[in-house]
Amino acid sequence: MAVTTHTVTNQAPPLVGYDVFAADRALTEGVERYVDPALLDEAMDELSGLGRSAGSVQLQDWGRLANENPPKLRTHDRCGNRVDEVEFHPSWHRLLGKGVGAGLTAAWVRPAGHLRRAAAFIVWTQVEAGNGCPLSMTHAAVPALRTDPVLAAEWEPRLTSMIYDQGLRPAATKAGVLFGMGMTEKQGGSDVRAGTTSARPLAEDGTYELTGHKWFCSAPMSDAFLVLAQAPGGLTCFLVPRVLEDGTRNVFLIQRLKDKLGNRSNASGEVEFQGTWARRVGEEGRGVRTIIEMVAATRLDCVLGAAGLMRQAVAQAVHHCTHREAFGGRLIDKPLMRNVLADLALESEAATTLALRLAAAYDDGGEQERAFLRLAVPAAKYWVTKRCPPVTVEASECLGGNGYVEDFQMARLVRESPLNSIWEGAGNIQALDVLRALQREPQALDALLREVGLARGADHRLDGAIKDLLTELADLEGIEGRARRLVERMALVLQGSLLVRYAPSEVADAFCASRLGGDGGLAFGTLPGSLDLASVVHRARPAS
Repeated sequence: MAVTTHTVTNQAPPLVGYDVFAADRALTEGVERYVDPALLDEAMDELSGLGRSAGSVQLQDWGRLANENPPKLRTHDRCGNRVDEVEFHPSWHRLLGKGVGAGLTAAWVRPAGHLRRAAAFIVWTQVEAGNGCPLSMTHAAVPALRTDPVLAAEWEPRLTSMIYDQGLRPAATKAGVLFGMGMTEKQGGSDVRAGTTSARPLAEDGTYELTGHKWFCSAPMSDAFLVLAQAPGGLTCFLVPRVLEDGTRNVFLIQRLKDKLGNRSNASGEVEFQGTWARRVGEEGRGVRTIIEMVAATRLDCVLGAAGLMRQAVAQAVHHCTHREAFGGRLIDKPLMRNVLADLALESEAATTLALRLAAAYDDGGEQERAFLRLAVPAAKYWVTKRCPPVTVEASECLGGNGYVEDFQMARLVRESPLNSIWEGAGNIQALDVLRALQREPQALDALLREVGLARGADHRLDGAIKDLLTELADLEGIEGRARRLVERMALVLQGSLLVRYAPSEVADAFCASRLGGDGGLAFGTLPGSLDLASVVHRARPAS
């Protein structure tokens, strides 16, 4: 009798053909919570449409192709002329066009724009995270440009356009533009004041000539960039277009593209300015203050991106364990695997819930909410992005050997997972920023404690964690060395408060027990057995 050796059985089907948005209960409930009822149906329909696209076979394949075919730098044309262009796989442009068309650069001019965009960004990250970089930079450039009303009037309609207009041409001739950023230099890194790029005034109209080198330039194929340089009056922010009004190329020498661990579909480069034309944004000597609103917006996108990566990792793990059988039953029904999945799902839901709360504060824009964001954004950026790598690694392990193979999406998620913690200021920078806000802006702490206090009395473990946080805040001696511990507690208490108020009781109970009450281990899968873990896992399951 012939023996068949390659019949495929007991393998989970690909997680495709589903609505990425609608399948995420924490995400859909957050949108329902914060969006004005008059706009809710429109927002839900729009996000569900994006979710169906994101979960489709076609777009998932575009994401794979963009990742497998990284960008290439073309410095010269065949005649030896400098062109400094970055070539991408067609799938990259298709995804970027979809992202722009979904409003990921238009939040500032849409009702409930930040909350709707935040939900869309979480969804879109789950297709291919690389194209999130130019989308984020373009979105975040708006508040920086608004410090100069003339520049804002000229550029904001192009930045907030929902049309992706590919190719380097004068910005005035394009239906939409993308922005990048150049802050860090090799001798300074996060210490941007150590930058040596110089800016020489050309005229009284705010035009300058830049000379210097940027160690990291995000999205170097963009139409324009916000950069920092040393002007006569000190560190200043400048707008550098790739193409000048007369159609000639600005001096923007891309020396190389970085060979990165993850984020492979996106280009990050080293660039040199040699007499590069630029326009000043804001006042001389106030470059950090001018660009700081851009940095705050991109830091929120780091939280959103990490939440999206965690959600997709959990969805893949739960999907696999739903279909995979071992030791006489489905993996999802095994108590130990259920504990792991529930623990991962808690981390994902806490990240999503916090991210949407921050986006809603941006939409509100009031003094109280601005004060809340001043502490909550760096704290969330620190903690949520720090949790992303262990979540993706543990979720990958749920797939066994398959999770370590490039044919499956998990390997890409694992490589991508550290980026959001590094980008826009790594962990120590965020922790120090929290300390700076505590010292200089007492209203920020008041706003954060008021937010956390909305759940006071609802869970004894949360109440205890709030008390411990206040004790920590009362002892400022040697606080810098304890800054990470303080910021971690701040983020956990904030997440716990939100989950106690808005999540199902089984989710809030498990989070408070394990993250605030000490009834959990250091690895995932160590939740107390008395919890309703089956309901937590069921809530995290994607429909397919």
